[in-house]
Amino acid sequence: MPQGRRTQLMCFLKRRTDQMKKKRSRVSGYNKWGYIFLIPFVLAYVIFQLIPLVSTIYNSFFENYMSGLTQIGPKFVGLDNYVKLFEGGDIWTYAKNTMVLWIMCFIPQIILSLLLGAWFSDTRLKLKGSRFFKTVIYLPNLIMASAFAMLFFTLFSDGGPINSLLMQIGFIDTPYKFLSNTGSARGLIALMNCLMWFGNTTILLMAGMMGIDTNLFEAAEVDGATSTQVFFKITLPLLRPILVYVIITSLIGGLQLFDVPQILTNGTGDPMRSTMTLIMFLNKHLFSKNYGMAGALSVVLFIMTGILSLIVFKVTGNDKRKG
Repeated sequence: MPQGRRTQLMCFLKRRTDQMKKKRSRVSGYNKWGYIFLIPFVLAYVIFQLIPLVSTIYNSFFENYMSGLTQIGPKFVGLDNYVKLFEGGDIWTYAKNTMVLWIMCFIPQIILSLLLGAWFSDTRLKLKGSRFFKTVIYLPNLIMASAFAMLFFTLFSDGGPINSLLMQIGFIDTPYKFLSNTGSARGLIALMNCLMWFGNTTILLMAGMMGIDTNLFEAAEVDGATSTQVFFKITLPLLRPILVYVIITSLIGGLQLFDVPQILTNGTGDPMRSTMTLIMFLNKHLFSKNYGMAGALSVVLFIMTGILSLIVFKVTGNDKRKG
């Protein structure tokens, strides 16, 4: 190779190497800023999530409570708190109550959200004022649960407007005790949670439906598929990832159900403890400063949430990669 040609090649390679080094240093600079911006999130996670979790697990192995004005413990007792938690049998009753209330709320919520999502996302209907209605159905999600509970407590009390109206139209002769009957008390709690959260679920499902390729719907329409067939054969299968997210987040929220039954029943879980949830049970231990039992119950709730979420994920088949 001629000397001049070799010199040009060497200069080109050197320039190319310098450009690659500059580009690499620029990318590493961007990466550095990315790590810097992650620091607040990591600190918040460690302070507000990791440390409380470790502290809760640690306290669950100690006897630590107040007996009158006397502080008992902290004394290491191993798994005794967990044994006491399951010995009484109350935890199973409250776990059943929690799951029943969640199911009573979630089934109408998901059905209503799917119907509204399909309705609002269907471009063929050309609905007028859809933005207004989308805003209206989301508004209950912005109302505090305590305000919702107080409103329903006033409406459905023995001398409330609902009983007065039913008596005036002759439907009942004496006030119906909505909050003293298991079915009606659970129904009110489920209704309140459904009204508060169906708007958020509708928005999520509607976003998923609007992300589906419209060519699929057009092809199905050309093939003569009915609206029901399109919904069950195209829409629902393609909504599976969002449905899994909705079910898992709703399940986690259901296990943490506290504010509505706490306010509606004044913390008693009446009638006959049928509305007492696991978090209300946990709150009783915290109120009595029994930190050992509260820690053990928190750990059990954490494990239950993980197991149930894993079951939902497995059942939906999202853990399998499809070729």
